Amino acid sequence: MIGKKIKRLRQQKGYSITELGRLAAVSKSYLSQLERGLQTNPSLQFLVKVSGPLDTSIDYLLQDSNGQIHEDNELDEEWKVLIRQAIEDGLKKEDFREYRNYMKFQEWMREQKKS
Repeated sequence: MIGKKIKRLRQQKGYSITELGRLAAVSKSYLSQLERGLQTNPSLQFLVKVSGPLDTSIDYLLQDSNGQIHEDNELDEEWKVLIRQAIEDGLKKEDFREYRNYMKFQEWMREQKKS
């Protein structure tokens, strides 16, 4: 599900797997495995990295076809622990959005330096 969304967004942007891997600073082989359904539970860090160049949100990537976030049994244990810890630490949705925007800004800055 997540891999199919990433592939569709990547193709809409006109990116090759290699190009998206470079822009997001992720492994193109892992990206390929995810798109083909060989990997199904990407880390939060991976989703943050890839969502920037695709101009999408992590929420969108995690939603099923009905617009609902995946059921708990579809999240690996790392996701569950990270989400629980963040909530226990007082992280709010807006904080997460700000972090995501910061990561997008950092990517933009890296791209500006390359230009």
